[in-house]
Formats: sequence, C-alpha cells, structure tokens
Amino acid sequence: MDKFFGNLHRVLLAGLALAVLVAIIRHSDQFGSKEFWSFIFRWIHVWSGVLWIGLLYYFNFVQIPSMPKIPDEQKPAVGKVIAPTALFYFRWAAAITVLFGLITAGMKEELAEGLTFQTGYATIGIGMWLALIMAANVWFVIWPNQKKVLGLVEADADSKKKAARTALFASRTNTLLSLAMLYCMVAQGNIG
Repeated sequence: MDKFFGNLHRVLLAGLALAVLVAIIRHSDQFGSKEFWSFIFRWIHVWSGVLWIGLLYYFNFVQIPSMPKIPDEQKPAVGKVIAPTALFYFRWAAAITVLFGLITAGMKEELAEGLTFQTGYATIGIGMWLALIMAANVWFVIWPNQKKVLGLVEADADSKKKAARTALFASRTNTLLSLAMLYCMVAQGNIG
C-alpha cells in the first residue's frame, strides 16, 4: 500500500483509469458523439479548475497567513521548495482551465454568445470574463512578481518587497473574483 499511495503519479493514473472504466461502463455507446467529447472537455475544465482555485485558496487561506508564524530559518523551505512547485501547478491549472473552458463553450456553440453577453448567456459570459481576468493575473502579474520574490530572477530587496505586495494584491483580487466566477459557472447550468 505504501508503494502505491506513496506515489502521487500512481494514484492519479489509477484515478484516471477508474474514470475511464466508469466512462466505458456507463457511456461506451456515446463515445463518437459530440456531446460525449464536449462532456470530456468540460470534465477536464472542471478538474483543472478545482486544482487552480484550490491552490488559489491554499495560498490565501493557508500559506500567506502562516508565513509570519514560521521561524525565519524555516522560511526557505517554503520559498525554495513548496511555493515554486505550488506556483507551477497553479499557473498551468489556470491555463488548462481557461483553454478547456473555451473549448467546451465552443463545442456547445456558446463561446461568442457568452463573451458578448447575449440573451441567455450573460451569466456564463460574466464567468468567462472573470476567469480570463483571473488567468491574466496569474500569468502576467502574480507569476512575474513571484519569480522576483522567490529569487528565480534577479531583484534587489526593495524590488522583492514591492513584487511581494503586487503579487499579494493580485492574488487577493483573484480570490475576490473567484466567488462571483464560481457563482456564474454553477448558475448558468441551473438558473441561467
């Protein structure tokens, strides 16, 4: 058991195999349909979105508030090991979420309608725009500033301090936007 559960890649592969098995058992008659593949892309969108927003909440609810409580000699473990890895998954989960969200909306022929807030699509459109703003924050504000904070690019002490504040505010902006974004994503399928 230790060999299996001690290896994240094995667990993820087994989870994917289980999902494929369920899909085969439940939906093998639909594999060639547009609806099935639209669902698969939506499933990827939701899974990566859970990872993205989960990491956003981890940073804002756990890591950032905990940093002042960590002794200075232990902070490099967070800054050199945990944060870079978490930020890797965070930014790529954001990109995958947006990509598969756009693909899903396109397959459902709701992309242009949502992005232009047409009747019946305004709620999902608001969610799409909020997600796009959040992803832009991840890639063009949070990540470039975190690279300075973590010492992945050259920056003096004042630049690091400014970068940390900028990244924090962008991350908190994403936390703020995430609540409305998630509301829009769930509301579209339930109350329009």
